[in-house]
Amino acid sequence: MKILVLHGPNLNLFGRREPHIYGTTTLAQINQRLQAVARELQVELDILQSNHEGVLIDFLHAHIDDAAGALLNPAGLTQHGVPLHDAIKAMPFPVIEVHMSNIAAREPWRSHSIISPAVKGTVQGLGPQSYLAGLRGLVELVREARA
Repeated sequence: MKILVLHGPNLNLFGRREPHIYGTTTLAQINQRLQAVARELQVELDILQSNHEGVLIDFLHAHIDDAAGALLNPAGLTQHGVPLHDAIKAMPFPVIEVHMSNIAAREPWRSHSIISPAVKGTVQGLGPQSYLAGLRGLVELVREARA
């Protein structure tokens, strides 16, 4: 089972960017933790970080026929990524939206996600654990659907 992991704009700066909000865990450390959980769950991850919406969309399109699901932190595209929203809706597999912070508890403009209506579910506010919980939930959903 192949699961996509997409990290949006500026997430390559985790560990340095606003550590009072996002903590000091780096993106590389998050990916290492995800890979450890993937081994435990016996799934394969294909991971991409991009600061460009089109690259994220192209990645989804490229895996439309070989991925079982996707984990997505849209970052700054959460509020404005209409093309990303549309690409998610075109996917035949479930997508889980994750956020390190609780976007509902931040600036008012951050609280509305235009990505959320296109995804199966959202995990937020748990720091790096948001990713791990999202991956576990996604794999379970896919396995239940295949049973």
